[in-house]
Amino acid sequence: MKSKILFGILSVLPITANAAIPYRVEQIEMPVEISVTGEDSQALTRIHRFYVGGAYDFSIWNNGADDTISIKGKTTSSFEAMAGIRVFDIFRVEANYINTVAKWDAFELTGHTAMVNALFDARIGNLYRMFYKQRMVPYAGVGAGVNWNSVENVSIENKISPVVAAMAGLSAELGEYFALDFGYRYMYMFSPKFSAIADFAPIAHQFRVGARIHF
Repeated sequence: MKSKILFGILSVLPITANAAIPYRVEQIEMPVEISVTGEDSQALTRIHRFYVGGAYDFSIWNNGADDTISIKGKTTSSFEAMAGIRVFDIFRVEANYINTVAKWDAFELTGHTAMVNALFDARIGNLYRMFYKQRMVPYAGVGAGVNWNSVENVSIENKISPVVAAMAGLSAELGEYFALDFGYRYMYMFSPKFSAIADFAPIAHQFRVGARIHF
């Protein structure tokens, strides 16, 4: 009798074990893959690709001279607006509108400048990827565009002049939405051909303070 009971129990055990297998499978959770280093070199680009902003420009204009006249450049203040797209975390393309004001002791030029800039952000790879943020970001870039000219006291031959620029500076990123820019821009304007002085090309050393909002 005891052997029959033992045989019955042994026969039921495999069935019970098989019935428990689906339950145990349901309890197993696949492990979530976690990056140990936190490496994500394009995190900022995916989260905040676009930005808009503005800047204040303090400009120092060059002196000039020809066989008949010499002119002395003055300092001016102006403003600009910008809109940009971040292609990669270290590279962005930016469009600028600049309210250009240039003064010399003999005449004054005002204009509307439109430029497109290519900017490279010097992010420190390991530090940035580890913490996903880098507060102080040096940058450098180049730009090109055109200026619609208007002058006082003299006449010009070219109402539109090509403009090129080189720039460098430091951005302070205050959180993920807001950044302050402190920089320098060298601006070269091809000569509008002033009637008062031959072959004079306006050049400005510009010191810029601006702000950007990322979205």
